Amino acid sequence: MEINYNNIKVIGFDADDTLWVNETYFREAEVAFAKLLAPYETLNKIDQELFKTEMKNLPLYGYGIKGFVLSMIETAIDLSNNNVSAKTMQAILDIGKDMLEKPIELLNGVEEVLKECSKKYRLILATKGDLLDQERKLEKSGLLEYFHHIEVLSDKKEANYSRLLNHLDIKPSQFLMIGNSLKSDVLPLVNIKAHAIHVPFHTTWVHEQVSENETNGKAYKTINNLNDLLELLK
Repeated sequence: MEINYNNIKVIGFDADDTLWVNETYFREAEVAFAKLLAPYETLNKIDQELFKTEMKNLPLYGYGIKGFVLSMIETAIDLSNNNVSAKTMQAILDIGKDMLEKPIELLNGVEEVLKECSKKYRLILATKGDLLDQERKLEKSGLLEYFHHIEVLSDKKEANYSRLLNHLDIKPSQFLMIGNSLKSDVLPLVNIKAHAIHVPFHTTWVHEQVSENETNGKAYKTINNLNDLLELLK
C-alpha cells in the first residue's frame, strides 16, 4: 500500500515502548506481585484478578504506574479477604517506587531518528500515563531538546486525537503518529484520516492487543525499528 507523507508538518511520537523500554518493567512487577500474593491464590488467578481490577479502575485512575500500584493494593486486599499484612502492602508500594526509578533504556536508533526528523518537522511527544512520570522520563532520556512539547492524553481514541489536531491547528493529513500500539497509536489515527506508522515492541499489554479483523484494509505502515522511519520520509 503506497502512502504519501509529503504533507506532514507534525510528527507525534509515543513514549513508552516506542522511544524507551517500559512494558518489560510492568511484566516484572506483575511477577513480583504474584509472588507476594502466592499464599492466597494461584499465580494465574492473581494475574487475572489484577488485570480485571486495572480495567475497572482505568476510568478512575487513568494509565500509568500510580494507577497500577493502586490496583495491586486493591487486588491484594480482595484476594486476601482483607488479611494482607502491612509488610506486604509496603512491598507493593516498593514495587511501584522501583518502577518509577527505573533508568531510561532508549530503543535502537531513537536519538538519531529524532535528530533528523526535528530538522524538518515539528515533533511532539504524545503519550498516555501520569504527567509527572512522563516528564521525568523524558528529562532522564536526554531527548527533551527534540520535542516542541509534550501531550499527555487521558486516552488515545479518535476524539482525543481530533482535539489534539485542533489544538495544533493542522489538518489530519498533516499529522503522523509513530508508536508501538496498533490500538492506541495507529488505528485511531487512520480512522480520522491522519497518518500512522507502527513500530512493534516485543511485549504488548493485553489491553493494547487487537484482532486481525480490526486492522484489515487500514492504511498504515509497519516498520521493524525506528531507523526505518527515515527511509519512509525521504
